[in-house]
Amino acid sequence: MKIAIVGAGIIGVTTAWELVSEGHEVTVFERRGRRSQLRQRRRCRAGLRHAVGRTRHACQGAALAALLAWRLKLRWPLSSRDLGWMSRWQKACKLETYLANRARMQRLAFYSRTRLHEVTEARELSYERSDGYLVLLRSKREKKLIQPGLEVRRTAGSVFREVDADEARQIEPALNADTSLAGAIYLPEEEVANCRQFALLLKWEAEALGAQFHFNCDIAPLSRAAPTSLALASGSDALHFDAVIMCAGLASATLLRPLGLRIPIAPIYGHSVSAPVREPLNAPRSAIMDERYKVAISRLGQRVRVAGSAKIGGSLDAMNPAAVQTLYKVLHDWFPGAVTLQSGVQQWKDARPMLPDGPPVLGASGIPGVWLNLGHGSSGWALSCGSARVVADLVGGRDPGVDLEGLGVERLSL
Repeated sequence: MKIAIVGAGIIGVTTAWELVSEGHEVTVFERRGRRSQLRQRRRCRAGLRHAVGRTRHACQGAALAALLAWRLKLRWPLSSRDLGWMSRWQKACKLETYLANRARMQRLAFYSRTRLHEVTEARELSYERSDGYLVLLRSKREKKLIQPGLEVRRTAGSVFREVDADEARQIEPALNADTSLAGAIYLPEEEVANCRQFALLLKWEAEALGAQFHFNCDIAPLSRAAPTSLALASGSDALHFDAVIMCAGLASATLLRPLGLRIPIAPIYGHSVSAPVREPLNAPRSAIMDERYKVAISRLGQRVRVAGSAKIGGSLDAMNPAAVQTLYKVLHDWFPGAVTLQSGVQQWKDARPMLPDGPPVLGASGIPGVWLNLGHGSSGWALSCGSARVVADLVGGRDPGVDLEGLGVERLSL
């Protein structure tokens, strides 16, 4: 089949690889320039590939409604898209809905991890990675609040154990002894890995098999008359394909709207800091999450990355000094002296394309020849390989290797 993929982020690259490796003729279109696109991949949150907390933007039931502002903060101005997203998000805050969506994402994340390891081994890919992940709990109250999430993990068959402060510090010896720690959740099978390195390696592998990547291609919205034909927004002759797979994140909603598809996707903004390691003995071995502040700290080679915050509204251009300061505070709380802040520090704000109930949308769009692989939010790296394999199987007419209940476009009409 002659297949077009719109979007060359981690979702588009993994999808391209899966399809071209099966013999399809694959062309990928990306609106950003090559360098800008690579910078975007570099800024993939904290590099975490974990299934815990996948749907933490949906609150844990109406009983915790008071925590809404804590989990998702508002920034002005709010657009009509943001307000519509929030209305649907509130409906997803029912406890049974939250637990169902969390289980769906856990299932896809576990499948994706298996597929990542299969591809890495088969293609002998080498990129920065480390095993193990700690969720740090500063108080007994946090230990109590996290229990419902742990029950979901038990049901899903996840491997984890609750550890006390002493064992947590044995796992991560550089944890600051002066910061109060009531305990932690240790997930030995989770990992932190360099998304940018993996994406570049897989892109090269896909190109070696014949996939073509075109940058600076701002694609026009799809046409109802010819939904599998693509043209540039600036005007160009249409190129015709057997299938189009939409992996364009936030832009997907605009591109799909002429087909009658309403994708309630919105940017959830987060902040990140990356700094060079100053003293390896004071730096993390792998990755931790501070449960109170929802800030992740991870080791990527000779750099430490700190990422957190979840805000809707405002713009991508305006950094939030308070959010950035929280990142530095959490880093200093747990790993003082780990990094040098005099040079080589990067700060940025990213927009995570999020659907209001959490999980992405995978598979057929309902329009013949148009397929969807979008809405992964902050979980794009964790879900990319599994999502790509699912879409490739569906396009090829095969049953996917994971239960797709609740991951289709039909749920968006509810």
